[in-house]
Amino acid sequence: MSNRTAILAIIVLTYVMIVLDISIVLTGLPRIEAELGFTEAGLSWVSTAYTLCFGGFLLLGARLGDVFGRRRMFLIGLSVFGFASLLIGFAQGPGMLVAARALQGMGAAVLAPSTLALLQVTFRPGPERTRALAAHAAAAGVSASFGLVLGGVLADLVSWRAGFFLNLPVSLGLALAALRHVSDTDTQGGLIDLPGAATSTFGIGALVYGMIHAATAGWQDAVTLAAVAAGAVSLALFILGQSRAAQPLLPLRLFASRARSGAYLARVLFLGANVSFYFFMSQYFQQGLGYSALTTGLAFLPTTLVNFAAALSGPRLIARFGGGAVLIASLATSLIGFVGLALITPDSGFWLGLMLPMVFLGFGQGGALAPLTAAGISGAAANDAGAASGVVNVAHQIGSSLGLGVLISVAAPAGGIIARTAHAMTGGAVMIALTVAVALAFGLVTRRHTVVAS
Repeated sequence: MSNRTAILAIIVLTYVMIVLDISIVLTGLPRIEAELGFTEAGLSWVSTAYTLCFGGFLLLGARLGDVFGRRRMFLIGLSVFGFASLLIGFAQGPGMLVAARALQGMGAAVLAPSTLALLQVTFRPGPERTRALAAHAAAAGVSASFGLVLGGVLADLVSWRAGFFLNLPVSLGLALAALRHVSDTDTQGGLIDLPGAATSTFGIGALVYGMIHAATAGWQDAVTLAAVAAGAVSLALFILGQSRAAQPLLPLRLFASRARSGAYLARVLFLGANVSFYFFMSQYFQQGLGYSALTTGLAFLPTTLVNFAAALSGPRLIARFGGGAVLIASLATSLIGFVGLALITPDSGFWLGLMLPMVFLGFGQGGALAPLTAAGISGAAANDAGAASGVVNVAHQIGSSLGLGVLISVAAPAGGIIARTAHAMTGGAVMIALTVAVALAFGLVTRRHTVVAS
């Protein structure tokens, strides 16, 4: 590797693009629904198709990087991502848009583990890696909220399609930069565990489909029950297969570490709550309060700014107080924010009822991701770097998909958009409380140095 600053810039900008495309559509959803003829239930698949394929193919993407080289797969992932973005920009109907979003998610599944694995092998454990992880976490947190701002601006002033067209020149620029600054990593050779890829992807997909289907058909519906059951069986077969595979997609030894296991579970719960916050609040602003897409995007700006400030302060706070203390403070702040939003009514004041809880959420998002990322790769051997980073990203995306599916089901029985949003935010508060419980149970809050260093 050469020029670590350039490599970090490539890693961060790539992750910004990946995460931005999770949220950039949210403020444009009402325009997409009206223009392409989506049903209200089908609209969630604009977001879910991306995060589902992103999460479902991540383990395979991480393994491909180990076998064929991370720079090579990084370039392939960029190509797929850019091409899919072009298809989204030209989509003329719901089917084409959802299919292109799924393809885009597959490209992201190849890209994401490559970025975190490159970070892990480029920067030494200790303060150097802590700063790099903080930049990576800032990209994840800030991009999610900035995507709403950018999506709102583009949807109102240009078109919801504009953000996806921008991905093509950005992908080309990143590819050229990677060819110049990133040396390919050593390949491990070996086989690809295709049965593992199939059972994990199908299992996750079936679970998410069942939860989203339950939002309209209920939990007693035969299709809902069949999808959830099929997903659970498929994931059980996946775990069984990984325990016997000579070259598994998911080395089960990664879960021998109590801290890593806790970090993965905590990330699932944390992301499930936070992605749902963006999904529901963007609709609340537009359908409940009558905001334009532009005003909705700007309404998320305080969250974005606080998120960014918290993420940038992460290394200094971690060095002074330890990763565990920063994590628990961030989770507590997030919980306050979700509880505040769960209390919204038609008469809630803008500043105290909405903005203040959203500022708390921004601080929690910006502060929690770096310690969780560090704990998820802490102590992993060099030959497991791709797999460990893959699991971190799987937890991130599966948490997003499953969390959104669960909270759509929780919110569905409520009447109007205000009641649905309050129900969803209550569910988000429960998820954050469970995240705190996991952090305590798995010892994440007592780790002062190793959570961010090794």
